[in-house]
Amino acid sequence: MTTVTTSRARTPRALDWRLRFAVLSLIWGFSFLLIKVGTDGYAPFQVTLGRLFFGTAVLAAAMAVKRERLPRGARTWGHLFVAALLLNALPFSLFAYSELTIPSTLAGICNATSPLWGMALSLVALSEDRPSRVRVAGLGIGFLGVLTVLGAWQGFDGLDARGTAMALLASLSYPIGWIYVRRTLAGTGHSHLSLTGAQLLVATVQLAFVTPLFTAFPTRFPLAPLLAVAALGALGTGLAVLIQYGLVAEVGPTTGQMVTYFIPVIATAAGVTLLGETLTWSTPVGAAIVLAGAALTQARPRRRGREDRARVTEAEQVGATATEPTEATVVETPSTTTPKDRTPQAPPAPPCTPNQNQNPNPSATASPRPLSKL
Repeated sequence: MTTVTTSRARTPRALDWRLRFAVLSLIWGFSFLLIKVGTDGYAPFQVTLGRLFFGTAVLAAAMAVKRERLPRGARTWGHLFVAALLLNALPFSLFAYSELTIPSTLAGICNATSPLWGMALSLVALSEDRPSRVRVAGLGIGFLGVLTVLGAWQGFDGLDARGTAMALLASLSYPIGWIYVRRTLAGTGHSHLSLTGAQLLVATVQLAFVTPLFTAFPTRFPLAPLLAVAALGALGTGLAVLIQYGLVAEVGPTTGQMVTYFIPVIATAAGVTLLGETLTWSTPVGAAIVLAGAALTQARPRRRGREDRARVTEAEQVGATATEPTEATVVETPSTTTPKDRTPQAPPAPPCTPNQNQNPNPSATASPRPLSKL
């Protein structure tokens, strides 16, 4: 008689998803503080260029480890050019310029309006995305919160209109980019990581051309701002996307996108405690109203089946890389979602992702959702 013994190979366990969720929230929440510190030593375009460079380097390393290749096809690269502009180059630059005149706390709160813009745009651009009364109510509540943050009843007294407008335009750029990616890059057959890496590479090239036209080469390189830019890119634009993809794949887009609502809270706490920025009662109250409205705009009917809830387009996942800090953007499905900031496996968004960037080959029935941003 023979005895057969079997042994189970022990596989290393990944960090608990709650810990990764917390890390992701902190990285994206501190992005606005890092932008503020970076612009103290470098021009806004230079901060954006450095951010994209370091972020691209992280994703290039991830692609090398996984032996991923850049996508092929002139048409795909043409769409990536537009996606890179709308989800990375433009919003990153606008946030950097806005923080020259507004506090990082206000920039972080403006970033939280992306879901509201996305909801409004989906009513016009996505005929299959029919809003419920709850979602429409959330849209109204959210913009009421924006007016509260800005102190509309005081005539916006003491508010830098130009800087605030730039931050809001940056937040608007994300959902426009998500919709574009959803319509053009979904179903291309390329992995999410490949598309996201290519998108950041294109954005880096765009800034490399634009920056010399508007800024002079720095004559000195202050260390603190330089480290802030490096951290902003490597962590907030690179590592965060990779974390987001894994997070969404493990716990799903609904839980994964909740990180969006922690970003303005952390950005406000960081700005007040570390940068000494002032805070009036209307800022936290208005921020809470904005977040409540944003949460309502993401509500989905309960009757939708498991498959519908799991659906997310590859496009949305690619968009996730933009996320702000960034911003933002979010995704769905174990194999086709957009983790933060967003590492693709089949074109996906965010948050921007972002991805604010999270992964399989879904249909185009789900509406774009920001996960992140900056």
